[in-house]
Amino acid sequence: MGLAQISRPLPHSPHNHPHMNREILRLAIPNILSNVSVPLLSSVDTLLMGRLSAEHVAAVGIGSMIFNFIYWNFGFLRMGTTGITAQAYGRQSERDMMLTLGRALVVALGLALLIMLLQKPLGALSFRVMGVEPSYRPLVADYFYTRIWAAPATLALYALMGWFFGMQNAWYPLLLTIFINLVNIACSYVFVAQWGMEAHGVALGTVVAQVAGLALALVLWGARYRHLARAFAWAGLRQIEELRHFLVINRDIFLRTVALTFAFGFFYQQSALLGVTTLAVNTILLQYFNWMSYGVDGFAYAAESVVGKYAGRGDAARTHRAIRLSLWWGMVLAVLFAGSYWWWGEPILRVFTDKADLQAAALPYLWWMAVLPFFGAPSFIWDGIFIGLTASRAMRNSMLLALAVFLAVYYPLRPTLANDALWLAMVVFMAARGTIQWWMYRRRGLALD
Repeated sequence: MGLAQISRPLPHSPHNHPHMNREILRLAIPNILSNVSVPLLSSVDTLLMGRLSAEHVAAVGIGSMIFNFIYWNFGFLRMGTTGITAQAYGRQSERDMMLTLGRALVVALGLALLIMLLQKPLGALSFRVMGVEPSYRPLVADYFYTRIWAAPATLALYALMGWFFGMQNAWYPLLLTIFINLVNIACSYVFVAQWGMEAHGVALGTVVAQVAGLALALVLWGARYRHLARAFAWAGLRQIEELRHFLVINRDIFLRTVALTFAFGFFYQQSALLGVTTLAVNTILLQYFNWMSYGVDGFAYAAESVVGKYAGRGDAARTHRAIRLSLWWGMVLAVLFAGSYWWWGEPILRVFTDKADLQAAALPYLWWMAVLPFFGAPSFIWDGIFIGLTASRAMRNSMLLALAVFLAVYYPLRPTLANDALWLAMVVFMAARGTIQWWMYRRRGLALD
C-alpha cells in the first residue's frame, strides 16, 4: 500500500511517543541553539548601529534586508538539499547522499559567481526598489559592496548545512553557526566600536566570519564523512532524470522563497515610505520576530530531517506521527516566546536602542510582538514538514496564495492604519501560510508534491 493510501492516524498526546519525542528533541535542541545565535548577530548589529543614529540603524536594516532577499531566494540550496538527503538517508543510499551534496555545491558556486559578476546592477536595482533615501544611501552602499564578497562562502555553507541536516546531524550546523556568529560579533564589535568603521565594519565582519565558517565546515565534513567519497561519481551529476528532480524541487522552493522575501522586502519598503523613524522602529521590532522565528525553526529543521527520513523509508505511520509531534513542540515554544514578549517587551526594547525617541515610537507596536508567535509558528513548522516530504510545489503554491492575502489586507487599510496596517498584514500573512498548508495536508496527506 502506498503512502498516500494510508489513512492519517488520530491525534495523540506527545507523551505516547517517547522515542520519537527524543528523536525530535535530539535534532531540535541543537537547531534551536544554532538558530537563536543568528538573530543574536542581527541584534548586535542593530545595537551597535542604534548607538550611532537612526540613519545607521535604517542603513544596516535595509542592507541586511537586501542580502536576506538575495540569500533567502537561494535558500533552496539548504532546504532542497535537506529534504532530498534525508530521504536518501532513510533509504541508506550513500550514492544519492553524495550526489545530492555534489549537485548542491556546483549550483551554489555557480550562483555565487553570477552574484559577484552582477554586483553593480544588483546593488543599484536593490537601492531603487527598497526606496533608499539620499541621507543614508552612502551607508547602505558601503555595507552592500563590502558584504557581497561573502557570497561564495555563504552559498556553499547553505549546501553543506542542508546536507548535514539531511544526514540527521544537527550538531555540526550548531557548531558552525555558533562559530560563525561569534567570529562575526567579535569582528563587528572591533571594527565598529574600536576602529570606527560604522556600517562598513558590520559588513566586513560578516565576510570574515563566512569564510572562516566555510573552512571549518570542510574540515568537519572530512573528519566524519570522507569515507562516503567512494560513493561519489562525477558521471552521476549529469544523469538527466535525477538532475531534473533536484532542479524542479529547488525551482519550486526558489519561487516560494521569492514570494516570502518579497513580503519582507515590501514590509521594509513601506516602512521606509512612512519615514526613517518608522523604518528604524520596524527594523528593531523585527528582531523580536527573528528571535521567535529562528527559535521555532529549530523544530521545523527537525521536522525536515525526521519527516524526510521516514518518508524515504516509506513508513507512513511514523511520518504522520513526526508531523504531529513537530507541530506540538513548535507551538509550545511559540507560547513561551509570546509570554516573554508580553511581559518583558519593553525592557527588551531598551536593550536594542538607548534612543528615547525610538523607544517612544516603538511602544505602541510592542503588543504585535506577543501576537505574532501564535500565527507564525505553525507556518514555520509546516514549511519543515513540506521540505521533508519534498512537497515543493505545494509549498510554493501555499506561499503565493498567502502573499496575495497579505497584499489584499494591507492596501485597503494603509490610508487609515499606516504602520498598524503593516503589522496586521504581517500577522494575517503568517496565519494564511499555516492555514493553507494545513488544508493541503488534510486534503492530500503524504501524497503532497
